Amino acid sequence: MTLSISSRAAAMAFVTATLASSAIAQTKMPAPTKASARKAHGKTQIVFLGTGNPSPMPDRMGPSVAIVVNGTAYLVDAGAGLVRRAQAASAAGISALTAPNLRFAFITHLHSDHTIGLPDLITTPWIMGRTKPLELYGPPGISGMARHIREAYKEDNNIRIKGLEGEPESGGEVNVYDVKPGRIYGDSNVTVTAFAVKHGSWKNAYGYRFQTPDKTIVIGGDASPSESMVENCNGCDVLIHEAYTQLGYSKSAEKWQRYVTSFHTSTKELAELATRAKPKTLILYHQMFFGGPTDTEAVMLKEIRAGYKGRVVSAHDLDIY
Repeated sequence: MTLSISSRAAAMAFVTATLASSAIAQTKMPAPTKASARKAHGKTQIVFLGTGNPSPMPDRMGPSVAIVVNGTAYLVDAGAGLVRRAQAASAAGISALTAPNLRFAFITHLHSDHTIGLPDLITTPWIMGRTKPLELYGPPGISGMARHIREAYKEDNNIRIKGLEGEPESGGEVNVYDVKPGRIYGDSNVTVTAFAVKHGSWKNAYGYRFQTPDKTIVIGGDASPSESMVENCNGCDVLIHEAYTQLGYSKSAEKWQRYVTSFHTSTKELAELATRAKPKTLILYHQMFFGGPTDTEAVMLKEIRAGYKGRVVSAHDLDIY
């Protein structure tokens, strides 16, 4: 896609405002400690590998969430930096996130910030010792994306398999599934259900519902408000959802306002949605700050709490719940 001069300017203004807000007003969270990892041992763990958006914020990698159940990790989305964030979580004691163990991934939609880490997820765990294929699920088009990534790295694969490294071919393979809404995966740890959400002009964008032995977790990906989110949560243990602030919206150009209302969810809208969905915990990620240095995480939480009385927290990279 080629941006016009005005579109480039708007995009750069968004990046600049977001970076400034992140640097000035956001708090960088430390890596998870072994104590925090042990505390959640034996239960379903939610590990935020990336809570960012397309803006290159240094303290927020691209969107990716790991749901860890009985030593197996199930990834939702593949933003930039997910494999390295996973390794940091592994070093803190979550062995399921050691690179060779990254074997299951579910993509909400094909926007670049949710998929740009796929070459890394396909290749790096294999180089580090994964011997089984990556199992990759997503909306129609994910199989074509995976095929083209594999083709792009064909020479690299040949050298690693046939050269001195002698990597097993199977670990670099991808079993990919273009899925439709409904139950798409199940094993002894989880049942995964995909459901359609609204995300601007995307024909296919999904949220996912994970049912584990001790938790029901719903993650919305990127989405504007939709009834399907309420229906699939319906008192769930955890609802993971994006948000942008009313403050940022009020300071934005009309063109950007039209975009975010079509593709994303405001704090006011999320408060209304969560009030109806009734999650035990609402967790914010993919937070969008574009109102300058006064547009902060504290503002986002205050705006949501003005209309939602349940428990709400704002996630940072490597937070564990």
